[in-house]
Amino acid sequence: MRNKDDEKSQEADSSGARKRVQKVQSSEYTDFDANYSFPHIPMTSSAPDTSPEHGAISKDLSNIMLLMFLYLLQGIPLGLAGSIPMLLQSRKVSYTDQALFSLVYWPFSIKLLWAPLVDSLYVQWFGRRKTWLIPIQYLMGVFMLILSTQAKFLLGDSDHQDNVNILGLTVIFVFLNFLAATQDIAVDGWALSMLSKPNVGWASTCNSVGQTAGYFLGNVIFLALESADFCNKYLRSQPQTEGIVTLSGFLWFWGITFFVTTTLVGILKKETKDIGSDQDQSIAETYKTLVKVICLKPVITYTIILLTSKVAFAAADSLTGLKLIEAGLPKETLALFAVPIVPLQIVLPLVISKYTSGPKPMNIWLKAYPYRLMIGILYCVVVYWASHVQTSPGEFPWYFYVVILSFYALHQVAVYSMFVAQMAFHAKISDPVIGGTYMTLLNTVANLGGNWPSTLTLWVVDHVTWKTCSSGLSCNSEDMKKECLNAGNTCVTSLDGYFVLCLVCSVIGLLFLKSRSSSLRHLGELGEKSWRYAHSGRS
Repeated sequence: MRNKDDEKSQEADSSGARKRVQKVQSSEYTDFDANYSFPHIPMTSSAPDTSPEHGAISKDLSNIMLLMFLYLLQGIPLGLAGSIPMLLQSRKVSYTDQALFSLVYWPFSIKLLWAPLVDSLYVQWFGRRKTWLIPIQYLMGVFMLILSTQAKFLLGDSDHQDNVNILGLTVIFVFLNFLAATQDIAVDGWALSMLSKPNVGWASTCNSVGQTAGYFLGNVIFLALESADFCNKYLRSQPQTEGIVTLSGFLWFWGITFFVTTTLVGILKKETKDIGSDQDQSIAETYKTLVKVICLKPVITYTIILLTSKVAFAAADSLTGLKLIEAGLPKETLALFAVPIVPLQIVLPLVISKYTSGPKPMNIWLKAYPYRLMIGILYCVVVYWASHVQTSPGEFPWYFYVVILSFYALHQVAVYSMFVAQMAFHAKISDPVIGGTYMTLLNTVANLGGNWPSTLTLWVVDHVTWKTCSSGLSCNSEDMKKECLNAGNTCVTSLDGYFVLCLVCSVIGLLFLKSRSSSLRHLGELGEKSWRYAHSGRS
């Protein structure tokens, strides 16, 4: 689940938005669709490259460590953005509010729009990448420090939704993730010139390890240490009302860390000239190239498939984790489910890539699709079961956790099968002359295909949920709910929109398989020339 598939991802190397020498040196894509289910470690398309031709890394070790740390900093706001929905759910905010907050994931999905600007505009004496990296990271530090002083005002300090300023939270995290996405563009580009040619393949490894570590710190570790119940049960001898870490304290610490480390990087790290980039393509030409690619008939057909294929998984992926919290599962327990799955998430791409390296990688995607659809239905069963198997508030039998982890593991197999197959297909069809631009475009569309169904599903679920007051009146609006509760009655859910949407999405998924499978197979059989635009033959 997304955490999370379908959330943490993310396009092909963003600095490759301008044309590079013959092929893309490093490409990276992080899948952030389904960011609301189980805590999700961002998926990247590249595993560590340890082939002999890459030689020793000793001369680049300090650069590799720096890159990993820069990507770790990038992962912190992403992890926090993934943890906020769980904090909001414990405060019983509406799913409409959750839909609004889901917009915070969109900057990473649309960074292609400004990537050429970051790649082309810079102050030469300061450095092509540092021109953007240094001020962007200072701004991220400023935002975290400001947010640390306003955290209680924005998020509230009780379990009531009236205390939550959802609009303020959304605006701040959208801008924070916009800064993180821009930092990602700069660091991706810097990695190609920072590392020596034999070790440039380690750029994607730095991205994967660093961003995953940052996301883990900002999501799993933060949620565990923020929980008073978890800290009192496992880390304290004397119970207290708050966790060891608060949101304000966490933001303050990382805000200071951003300031200190950015200053050190600005002063101590010198930037070498990026000799690998092609300087002859202007910003306007880059955007013209994108338009030409988008207008290709196969690209149009494939874009429609990417934008509609994940509608089938939207309800299960975006709502299941929140529904389990609503049913009583502690948010920190849900977050810790990510820990035993990490080894599986590391091994899966390596195993699956052996089956997607052939001429028709999307056949694997099509085979995994119905299994992922079926697991989504099983998630719905688990949510229904949760309200019946709970032994006491927040306590579930051991076999319930085993079932959840088992389904989660199976879900990850399906998710990664589709993800690796999709990335292999993108690499296969991308024009090598403009590989960075082409890959970034395809991965941007793929990200959007996961984001918009999740946002829409979160917004719709409250509107298809029917609640009645124990007095017999409707309890669907907030005013009606307050009136019911003030009268000493209770609101009872007669029809949960989650199950309605699970059914609707599953039907859409079956219709998609029936109507689009042949089109996707046809696209997989097209020759390379079908994916090239008119002027791609130039050297």
